[in-house]
Amino acid sequence: MSTRSSAALLLAAALAATLPACHRQTADEQRAHAVQLRSQGDFRGALIVLKNALDADPASTETRYLLARTYLDLGDSTTAEKEARQALDRGYARGPALAALAAALVMEGQHKKALDETAGGADDPALAAARGDAWLALGSNAEARAAYEHALEKRHEDAAALVGLGRLAMVEGHADVAQGYADRVLARDPRDVDALMFKADLARAGEHPEAALALYDRVLAASPQHRTAHVEKAYLAIGLHQPQLAQAELDIAAQGAPGSLLVGYTQALLDYSTGRPEAARDVLYRVLKAVPDHMPSVLLAGAVNLKLGSYYQAEQYFRRYLERNPANVHARKMLAQALIGSGHAAEARAVLEPALGSSQADAQVLGLAADADMQTRRFGKAAELFARASELDAASASLRTGLGLSRLGDGATDAAVHDLETATRLDKTSLDAAEALVQANLKLGRREEALAAAQALERAQPGKALPYALEGQVLAIQGKAGAAGAAFTHALQIDPAYYRASAGLAQLAVDAGRPAQARQILLDFLGRNKTSVDAMAGLAALAEQAHEPAQVTHWLEQAAAVDARAIGPGVDLCAQYLRTQQPEKALELARRLQVSHPEDPDLLDLLGKAQLARGDLPAALESYKQLAQALPRSAPALMQVASLRLLLKNTTQAEDDLKSVLAIQPDFPSAQLELAELYVRKGSHDLALMMAERMQRAHPQGAAGFQLQGDILMAKRQPAAALAAFEHASTLHATNELAIKIDNAVRLAGRAADADGRLAKWLAAHPDDVRVLAYRAQVWMAAGDFKRAAAQLEDVVRRQPGNPVALNNLATCYQALGDARALTTAEAALRGAPKRPDVMDTVGWILVAKGDTARALPLLREARTLAPTARDIRYHLAVALAASGDKAAARAELDGLLAGDTRFAEAEEARKLMARLKSDG
Repeated sequence: MSTRSSAALLLAAALAATLPACHRQTADEQRAHAVQLRSQGDFRGALIVLKNALDADPASTETRYLLARTYLDLGDSTTAEKEARQALDRGYARGPALAALAAALVMEGQHKKALDETAGGADDPALAAARGDAWLALGSNAEARAAYEHALEKRHEDAAALVGLGRLAMVEGHADVAQGYADRVLARDPRDVDALMFKADLARAGEHPEAALALYDRVLAASPQHRTAHVEKAYLAIGLHQPQLAQAELDIAAQGAPGSLLVGYTQALLDYSTGRPEAARDVLYRVLKAVPDHMPSVLLAGAVNLKLGSYYQAEQYFRRYLERNPANVHARKMLAQALIGSGHAAEARAVLEPALGSSQADAQVLGLAADADMQTRRFGKAAELFARASELDAASASLRTGLGLSRLGDGATDAAVHDLETATRLDKTSLDAAEALVQANLKLGRREEALAAAQALERAQPGKALPYALEGQVLAIQGKAGAAGAAFTHALQIDPAYYRASAGLAQLAVDAGRPAQARQILLDFLGRNKTSVDAMAGLAALAEQAHEPAQVTHWLEQAAAVDARAIGPGVDLCAQYLRTQQPEKALELARRLQVSHPEDPDLLDLLGKAQLARGDLPAALESYKQLAQALPRSAPALMQVASLRLLLKNTTQAEDDLKSVLAIQPDFPSAQLELAELYVRKGSHDLALMMAERMQRAHPQGAAGFQLQGDILMAKRQPAAALAAFEHASTLHATNELAIKIDNAVRLAGRAADADGRLAKWLAAHPDDVRVLAYRAQVWMAAGDFKRAAAQLEDVVRRQPGNPVALNNLATCYQALGDARALTTAEAALRGAPKRPDVMDTVGWILVAKGDTARALPLLREARTLAPTARDIRYHLAVALAASGDKAAARAELDGLLAGDTRFAEAEEARKLMARLKSDG
């Protein structure tokens, strides 16, 4: 050690000896310090000190309570609620702790929960004021007033109660009285932030935004870390169309608690109002995961999903909101929009009905109801509603456009065109009205009038690309390709990023038989607009027409790469991967997209399809269960769940699902068929017949109900009656499946010669029907005519070389005939269907006959596991076990086999084998 180092150590030791011991603050002192910091508005500092105090004294209920109040000061209601509950559970004074809990729940919008969980609590003024806030939010003004007045009785001039009474006066339309309450609080304490915040609310309600901003600044001067003031400033800035100010305020508000509910909600509102709905959706997903019942966030989530075209998700959010706020007409309108968007116009009409019959039936409500009627093709009703809406808002070009389109659908063509022309006069710049007029004229064959409408829009909007694209469309229909191309080109000169014009030029090239030119047009557009997903999709469509699947995949991959989180291109690419037998890629992409789109129906459907393609039935079931939850009124989605449960042999739940499908859509054929089949399996033949009769009444000209009746009668061992049903079904729609069922019924009725004639007649008319050819071979096999059956099956295999069923039956024939080709044929069948128990059994049985039990046993054991009720497989396994020397296992297998139903082809051989094994001891 150097001399300098030794001296330094000695000096440090000497100083340590002369300095007094450092004073470590106790938990009580830390709490006192935190209270002082809170009084100075330093909430973040107080939070740090309180956390240290909790480390020093983890059992302190006082620290927990102070933490709850500090989190409330910071606007972090979620953590405040948690700390308030901790304080309560650990025995802190119930009045203050319940007041903090109630305040946190009110901040989260959980007003009823705040009242329920604090009912019968301590007689505390802060609690009474917080409960008053909850009553007020629920619209229970009398209860709110009583709570505030009770708080004032307990604590004269209680600021929270006075502000509460001010808010109540504001709700009841007494702005002057409300102002008086705020001034009363501020006279005693000019820095009271709650009163200042309330005065800012009054200024906003009076449409004095600048005054409100000044008041928020006063709040922040008194309490610089008052997050709610920053949030409210941001909220106000959003309304004033000042996004930069709003974002700056939110950034400050988020510094201390990025997970704050109010900050998150307001950030989502800013994202939504500035055209970033995807970002808004991501923020709201986090907010609602933490606080599922924050109704403002629920309503905004509905609006965001509506903007994104995610109609089913939007519907769920609006329904949740309306459960709590059934009188909110705005939410009702948006729910109707979502239902119309998802194709459920009749239900949209029902949702709007309460508003239509009230004084709140404004032009927008009438217009939405008319849109719903348009979608259900009730054009006359729609025209009536649009006319009423137009009377209320005579200057609305969009309503007049709707009126014109509804009259067009109702056949009143002259009136329709007149209304559309009126709409274009009401707003000469309305692109929607002009396009509707152009398309209406084209639909009516009035091409010159359509052209005139497009050119009129050009004169009104010379700087817009759409009018020239419309002109190009009309000219193309008129067969004037050169002029149409010039119009599309002019549109692109105005707006080089206007894909519709480029697509029009490409279509002209396709129509002229020049697909290469069409492709080059879109490539040129993409060169100028490198992230155009539309152009990439257009190139994929051209590749599809040219039967170039690799190019389709390439362009869809390019489109999906533009925005890795975008749902539309991603869904298209997933579908392409599945079409081109790339399930692993489809699954990987679907899982990646699901992170940011957890409830998207199209994505859930593709995820399920990808899992099915991989053979992962349990995972596919989970995906389709999520799909059914996302689309609760979708019979096809629930049918997928039922079908997968049937595949997984979960028949009890499958039956419930099938009944639910039919409750949603009573006339759903596949659900009726599956449910009837389940009834047959259970022996409930009468219920199954009722299902068949219902199908017959609904579709008397459809074959399905009669075919189902035949199937049920066959299960009841009534082949003659079944034959009549099958024959009637065949007169409605003859198929090879019915031909086979008719043959089977005729044979069971004891008319084999008649059956042979019918089958020969069918094959004479359908000589290439491989399914019936293979069936006839099975008939001959059952009759023991293996030679004829083998010749027939050889013909089938020539037509379908990889058909595992035909190969398996052919191998059986060869074995019966002593043909050496039996094993190689059976092994070919096994390669094509490696998990089919009947094919495994055939290979194993041939190997047993050859004495190769070592190879036979694993196959027969697996076949028995896959088909435990197949008695012929169990017999073959017993024979193989006996031949291998394992007589005990063979006897055990035969014991189980012969204890049940012994009506199987090799029952007598099984009994003989058992007798031999017993005699051998």
